[in-house]
Amino acid sequence: MKQWYAVYTKPKSEDSTVRLLNNAGVETLAPKILRRKYRRSRYEEVAEQLFPCYIFAFFDNEEDCRTVKYARGVRYVVGRENPLPVHAEIIAAIRDRLEGDIVKAPAQQFRPGEPVCVDEGPFKDFYGVFVRDIPARRRVLILIEALHSRIEIEQRSVRKA
Repeated sequence: MKQWYAVYTKPKSEDSTVRLLNNAGVETLAPKILRRKYRRSRYEEVAEQLFPCYIFAFFDNEEDCRTVKYARGVRYVVGRENPLPVHAEIIAAIRDRLEGDIVKAPAQQFRPGEPVCVDEGPFKDFYGVFVRDIPARRRVLILIEALHSRIEIEQRSVRKA
């Protein structure tokens, strides 16, 4: 009976391992997430593995385990001697948020006057109050309490306090 299993891979070999397993007839899932990285004097969005060194594979443990275990790039199937299946609900939850191979996080909805905290950038760990959303630019306007001024900041840099 086919089930989903987590497969531990060598670092940075998730994509090549997925290609090899797909060519061998094994269905795989290697979700990615967009992260902002500072490169060449500016920020860029870069796709990275959601679970570094891990992919999910859908196979029959009795028939296909050797194919998966000995594929180039695979270190082991999680559970080693007795592979542990991953619940289908977990895979379904990941797939529901996929756009291509990128997992999209739901945008946080803030209400005016709600307390927020900045998670990254020059105002990291500053607390403020949400003023309004600027959806076209994926930014928000917040009032920073310590500075008594309004700043415009990326929406993903802010969380509920």
